[in-house]
Amino acid sequence: MDQSNLIKPMLHAHYPVIDYGIGVYLYDTDGKEYLDASSGAITANIGHGVEEIIEAMHEQAKKVSFVYRSQFTSGAAEKLALKIAEAAIGDLNWSFFVNSGSEATETAMKIAIQYWQEKGIQTKTKVLSRWMSYHGITLGALSMSGHTGRRARFIPLLEDFPVIHPPYCYRCPYKLEAPECGYLCAHELETVIKRIGQENIAAFIAEPVIGAAGGAITPPKDYYRIIKELCDRHDILFIADEVMTGFGRTGTMLACEQWNVKPDIVALGKGMGAGYAPIAAALVSDEIMKPILAGSKSIMSGHTLSANPQSCAVSLAVLEYIEKNNIIPEVDSKGVYLKNKLTKLQSKFSFIGDVRGKGLMIGLEFVKDHLSREPFSRKFNLTQRLIQEAQEQGLLIYPAGAGKTGIDGDAVLIAPPLTITKREIDDLVKRFEGTLQIFTEKHLLFAEEEAE
Repeated sequence: MDQSNLIKPMLHAHYPVIDYGIGVYLYDTDGKEYLDASSGAITANIGHGVEEIIEAMHEQAKKVSFVYRSQFTSGAAEKLALKIAEAAIGDLNWSFFVNSGSEATETAMKIAIQYWQEKGIQTKTKVLSRWMSYHGITLGALSMSGHTGRRARFIPLLEDFPVIHPPYCYRCPYKLEAPECGYLCAHELETVIKRIGQENIAAFIAEPVIGAAGGAITPPKDYYRIIKELCDRHDILFIADEVMTGFGRTGTMLACEQWNVKPDIVALGKGMGAGYAPIAAALVSDEIMKPILAGSKSIMSGHTLSANPQSCAVSLAVLEYIEKNNIIPEVDSKGVYLKNKLTKLQSKFSFIGDVRGKGLMIGLEFVKDHLSREPFSRKFNLTQRLIQEAQEQGLLIYPAGAGKTGIDGDAVLIAPPLTITKREIDDLVKRFEGTLQIFTEKHLLFAEEEAE
């Protein structure tokens, strides 16, 4: 394909043309096979080419694909909202359907602010977040994101919402270990609340397991308990950004369940449609809906394709497929199996500094020195080189931020479809080990020379 009118991520780069996918494998038009070890963008949670989903798409398309939400509802949207309410924890019974994770987090932010307005409190308009976080690329979502690289071009347009350190135990800013650390990174939130004033803060948003901005940074046991207690004490809503972790990625429907914490609002996406259709949602608790139902009776948000029946039918089919095939209960054992195999590679490749994560969302951070944890030079661009090498070897992995600032380190995410088998995990690890070996020989031996 010599000529293209398509704006791709890198305009002058060559991208293979994908022809079809089956399960955890993709095949390009040249016949090359790729093991999708990142579920695309941590999205294709049930793999590619699932007949039940294709059939559901076809059946809905024969009826109606689009109706506008201010004119009609649809059976598909109503059934999906009920299905999610039944699957979610606590009283998270209300779904606002949108089209992407960015829209879901922005909608969650708007609902949080409106909640306080409906209660007669106009000053609560700030949404606090953490550094090394990512909540989306639209301006509201990016304002909540502590991803310095993605914020850089747009700083004059953004709010200063990121305020506290992430629970980054591998690079603890206090140089302590949990639980002896006293969870100082969580208690930072109270200091910030006192500085800003709780009367000005609507909500705090966090990814249960930090994805693109942190390479599966996973907090210690009591971190979210402390965060939720601080939010409750200061009348601040807790928004869980489960766009990447929701729908079973960590071994439970919502990752928050791993820490026994119930958010007030949840942002969902990615695995919700599993890549078969664009769909996301803001999931809202009964308690948060009460003043809205008693007041304006309308949430000020929405998009043209919000709750379109085609996407809703697909998402419903995805959820039914996950439930029917008992997929989520198997995620934990598959994740342990995969993580153990990846951890064993540390003894062979000393530049693997940390292996972390939960369920089938695993991050690997790479360091120049295993003891000092010194990162590689930015000029060397290890992450992108490794991803490119992996793709050449028929393996798809996902880039992630790392290092003290989130931009001075290298990491990748390995997060295959939840349907992956142990035999396929063995194939994944074999391809990854081969990639690391070739990468070491082709690139790593010359890292210092190229960085100079």
